[in-house]
Amino acid sequence: MMMGTFPPTADKWAMPFHYPNFYNDMWRIYGSVFFDDVDYFRVGKEKRFDPERIRTFMFERGIASCPTVKQAIRETGNASDKNLTVVTPVDLDSILPKVPKVETLFATGGKATEVLLGLLAEPPAKSKYPKTNQSMDYPYQWQSNQSQKADVNDLTLYRLPSTSRAYPLAIDKKIAAYKDFFKKIGKL
Repeated sequence: MMMGTFPPTADKWAMPFHYPNFYNDMWRIYGSVFFDDVDYFRVGKEKRFDPERIRTFMFERGIASCPTVKQAIRETGNASDKNLTVVTPVDLDSILPKVPKVETLFATGGKATEVLLGLLAEPPAKSKYPKTNQSMDYPYQWQSNQSQKADVNDLTLYRLPSTSRAYPLAIDKKIAAYKDFFKKIGKL
């Protein structure tokens, strides 16, 4: 399950789906990784992606998507996670039973990784967080008794590079990181 942080303000949306900002490279990376075409999910020459094509693809590949943050304050009004104050993190008890075959969570950047690790009963010290392109066991413990009945596998958390253009890594290196990851988990 792909887990980012929180969408940008609505005025930055180019479509009603995850990673809605046309200037975020997520769907270009996916297009390149899976179809060798950075514009695979783009709608012609328009500055938007096709959410139905993305949904269909993700369903066929068995890739779920969920933000790590349910409520947040964007202190500067932009999409930067650096100025994101988390008000309410994701409720994994309500999400994981909906994707019972999930084995891997992959965080798309540092803030998403931080939020997910903060949900653990014993969060690791920041010095123990996985570095970009690394993974760790994710020993999530259910918060409610009802959720504990759900059949969810042991989880692994991978940290991948942010797809934001503000993240100082060339797109070809981001594509390579995501391609390696999807090969490693058997999706490519």
